[in-house]
Amino acid sequence: MIRLSAITPSGQVHLGNYLGALRTWAREGTEEDVYFISDLHAMTSSHNPQRLRSMTREQLAVLVASGIDPASVCVQSDLIRELGALNWVLECTCTYGEAARMIQFKEKSLGRESVRLSLLTYPVLMAADILLQGTAEVPVGEDQLQHVELARALARRFNHAYGDAFIVPTAVVPKVGARVKDLSDPARKMDKSAQSSTGVVFVLDEPDLVRRKVRRAVSSTDGIANLVEVLASCTGKEPEDYTSRFSELKDVVAEAVIEELRPVRDRTLELLADPAELDRIRAAGADRARERAQHRLNAALRLSGLS
Repeated sequence: MIRLSAITPSGQVHLGNYLGALRTWAREGTEEDVYFISDLHAMTSSHNPQRLRSMTREQLAVLVASGIDPASVCVQSDLIRELGALNWVLECTCTYGEAARMIQFKEKSLGRESVRLSLLTYPVLMAADILLQGTAEVPVGEDQLQHVELARALARRFNHAYGDAFIVPTAVVPKVGARVKDLSDPARKMDKSAQSSTGVVFVLDEPDLVRRKVRRAVSSTDGIANLVEVLASCTGKEPEDYTSRFSELKDVVAEAVIEELRPVRDRTLELLADPAELDRIRAAGADRARERAQHRLNAALRLSGLS
């Protein structure tokens, strides 16, 4: 059974990404699963090409350094020919109304005079990501359930109209992992694209920078709860009550985070310093994903009259 998950290179990988997703992928993933960097999705809003390229390579290195099987990792754009072909077939299966009803499109386009067409259509590309790999389960948060339901609808519609080509995937909401909030504003989650990085601990932050960020964490009740959550996630233990010793809590949390991230940071830097090895890993992952996808794409093209 194939599961598929993705991370978008809109910024550096942070502590919340690692504790909430990457670490779980490494622990629970199998050789059949697919973990990819969705660089095409990062183009739905204004972006810097050089930064996109850099963030994609960095995220690839972080995924591998986190312990995810390198054979399961790939970059979305390395399959752009296969995805582009299937995306067109699925766009010809989808309706405008279905795409326009997507909640994220409504939210991100609200009040804006102009948005990129890709913001409307990227859920169809997401469906292509899912269906091309023969995905059976898609672990997603609540905010992505609607997109997986669209993939299910398109798979069923295509299969009914032209013949069975696709597995109809199932959305799976995973067990809640670490809910890491911004250290400077625990009312919001850590965000790769946050305007201020003061409260965001990135995987590649130097230890001294981690200490400074944690020491600046707000001392509200929510701030304490956030640090306690981080500490429990890093150590696997129920922390003691630090309510009256907040400065000590910050020191303990900082050291726990540094030790948790140390091997990931070190391995990531090794990979980034060895571009030939990173390119080899990327190429091998792309070959594997392409090989698995080809017969399904060929079937979809044949059934829809294109070959």
